[in-house]
Amino acid sequence: MERKDSMDLVGAAGMVGFAATLAFNQVVIKVTNAGFGPVFAAGFRSILAVGLLLLWCLLSGRKLNGLRAALGPGLLLGVLFSAEFVFLFNALDMTSVSRASILFYSMPVWLTIIANFTLPGERLSRRRALGLVLAMAGVIWALADKDSQSGGTWAGDLLALCGAFAWAGIALTVRLTRVSEVSAESQLFYQLGVSAVVLTAISPLFGDLMRAPEALHWAGMGFQVVVACMGYLFWLYLMAIYPASDIAAFSFLSPVLAVGFGWALLDEPVGLGFLGALALVAVGIVLINRRKRV
Repeated sequence: MERKDSMDLVGAAGMVGFAATLAFNQVVIKVTNAGFGPVFAAGFRSILAVGLLLLWCLLSGRKLNGLRAALGPGLLLGVLFSAEFVFLFNALDMTSVSRASILFYSMPVWLTIIANFTLPGERLSRRRALGLVLAMAGVIWALADKDSQSGGTWAGDLLALCGAFAWAGIALTVRLTRVSEVSAESQLFYQLGVSAVVLTAISPLFGDLMRAPEALHWAGMGFQVVVACMGYLFWLYLMAIYPASDIAAFSFLSPVLAVGFGWALLDEPVGLGFLGALALVAVGIVLINRRKRV
């Protein structure tokens, strides 16, 4: 694959489509939760996604390399992935897509704070510090917005925020450990494989496994499986071609689109104050991810 120095139209279109898919997936998770217990749904999704990943490797000739060499950090990656979706799936069962998304996709904010102390070359510049302040102000504003509170609960909001922290932990694990040396397929295999075992094992602790699933819920599960496997691989494919900072700058689109989908498809309340908070988070994430070109 030819490496490019800047984002082009093809890459931008791909990232917009990917962001829209992730945003729509938040709605799908909430709808699917009506037919499955949230944690069981996350584990069942991982089981099916592992099968899809292995089929992809077989058909494409790609290999799961370095699994033994990166066993320790790979298992950590899987545990963090499990925690992320315990939090997210339960959050979407308890709060609105709009509120869960703006909190879950605040991950770059928390990653930036942690990276400032742990990763070389990730010190806060004035621009990134301003983005951090704006994004955090947006999160606080979103939580305090009265117009959107009827669609959510504080417990669900807290779980979505915990999911963001777990996601940040995954990013740090990839950056700081030997798991970064293995292929994208191997990284994904660790996450899906470990979570398939962990989430399925603990799912009885979270209530009924099934909630009388109908055809819509099974279709939603199928969509999630494709997103969990092929969506992630597509993102890594773009990461191998375009600058990471350009890719990251598109991350603000997912919460924006998720709020729109939640309003349009689930009739979730979204007031002007909440939209203002969303704008602060979006601008903040862009400033956090923006880098000076050399």
